[in-house]
Amino acid sequence: MFITFEGLDFSGKSTQAKMLFEYFNSRKIKTILLREPGGTEISEKVREIILDRQNIEMTPLTEFMLFSASRSQLVSQVIKPHLKKGYIVICDRYYDSSTAYQSYGGKLELSNVLKVNNIASSGLKPDLTILIDITPKQAFKRASCRNSKDRMESKDLTFYNKVYKGFKDIAKKNKNRFLVINGTLSINEIHTMIINTLSAKSKISKNII
Repeated sequence: MFITFEGLDFSGKSTQAKMLFEYFNSRKIKTILLREPGGTEISEKVREIILDRQNIEMTPLTEFMLFSASRSQLVSQVIKPHLKKGYIVICDRYYDSSTAYQSYGGKLELSNVLKVNNIASSGLKPDLTILIDITPKQAFKRASCRNSKDRMESKDLTFYNKVYKGFKDIAKKNKNRFLVINGTLSINEIHTMIINTLSAKSKISKNII
């Protein structure tokens, strides 16, 4: 099973991805936790370039192509091989982030972004995408407690409003794949909702969950 986590920066998605990974591990279920961009030696180097605050001149198109290159490497080198071996693959962000951030936020043509997303992912779709839903204002409030931010986290509220709309639109268009959870709930409440949803998925035995 291929599970992805999406949401604005500071939504808590990374925390939930890690908790789910630890949950499966505690039950001796073969699971791997990945992040985008990253997950391979090449992809981690690309991540450094994308998130470096000094690269302020980077255009939305360059940003998108770098994300896509990193994703292509991750899918071919790690995700697909592990799925073939029977692993549950959990990924902190995937191509829905590119659609929300670079198309809705960066104003790249949506049809072009979707085409490249499909190419970079080799057509691999998540079985379940969990969107941790917090508003841009809530995200900025949480961000105020952070001493340092990377280049993506440093974008303004106007940009994040567009990204937020993007995530909501994507989830609406892909209802069968998306689980949208209120990100203001407690960490444990969110985790429980995720486990309850997974218990209903036929690809994972209920007696394991």
